Amino acid sequence: MYREAPVAAIVYRGNVVENTHIAHIAVVDAQGRRLCGFGDPSRVTLARSAAKPAQALAVMETGALERFGLDDADLALMCASHNSEARHIQRALAMLAKSGAQESDLRCGGHPPISEAVHRTWIKTDFTPTPACSNCSGKHAGMLAAARAIGEPVQDYHLPQHPLQAHVKRTMADVCALPDDAIQWAIDGCNLPTPAFPLERLAFLYARLADAAGLDDSAASPRNAALARIYRAMTSHPALVAGEGRFCTALMRAFAGELVGKAGAEACYAIGLRAAGRPGTLPGQGAVGVAVKVEDGNKTILYAIVCEILKRLQIGTAEQREMLAAFHRPKLLNTRQVETGRIELTFSLE
Repeated sequence: MYREAPVAAIVYRGNVVENTHIAHIAVVDAQGRRLCGFGDPSRVTLARSAAKPAQALAVMETGALERFGLDDADLALMCASHNSEARHIQRALAMLAKSGAQESDLRCGGHPPISEAVHRTWIKTDFTPTPACSNCSGKHAGMLAAARAIGEPVQDYHLPQHPLQAHVKRTMADVCALPDDAIQWAIDGCNLPTPAFPLERLAFLYARLADAAGLDDSAASPRNAALARIYRAMTSHPALVAGEGRFCTALMRAFAGELVGKAGAEACYAIGLRAAGRPGTLPGQGAVGVAVKVEDGNKTILYAIVCEILKRLQIGTAEQREMLAAFHRPKLLNTRQVETGRIELTFSLE
């Protein structure tokens, strides 16, 4: 009965089914051709923070990085949903200083950090988070630089009607090979617009990132050169993209530049795999994009599914995949550290 819907995972407590989790998976190549999937690969999905590389592309194409001396580490932070560790906050503030902006210009808000370790430190020191502490502060700092680069006011840079956001929307549609009106927009948790489009288009975006990273720089178009730089920034600075204890950082560290990965809120994930790492389990050749959405927003299930996809498609080595074992096979423990159940991954890739 549990497999009539696209149930990708079943959680057992003892031998009793406690929860089932519906998910959708899209695997495509750099031309957007579907290679395999599960559930509804065309499900319209809010990409949330998984869309950040495309938003960073829009910032890059304003010339903001060159004008204000923003480097690849800054670019990685633009793509980040970071832990609010000291290095993340300091870099966000430094990015603001480079473009002549102030922290008060940020239109994101402070919030409790994603990292439990950072949260404990803040509680001990009675620290109140400011906008630079937002896990999206790098994206916002980049947007402020971009608004200045195109000669528009920094006030209200976050609003859908601001000229910068109109540019971001056009860039998003173009890089995903969609008409402008094929993307729906909502307001993200950080107060910027966030796109919704078919899940397989998110996979395509990441396939494009990985494909660009494999091109000869001298022959790459300006767009592909920018996408390749984003790929290299994220994979060269994985600790800035997320932080200690986080899946994105662990994944990119394990694969050492072979793939890029980014989470979005409410259990959305995307991976771009370079052509050199393409497994023989998939037809054709070239870069590959993978996107996953878990309907109920469960991140533990999301990461387990992503790891299982890597295993089933034989992406990377067994040793690389084993470095993600804590996310692939998380132990379900009670408060006395007694194991209480298990996760069964039930999806197929067809």
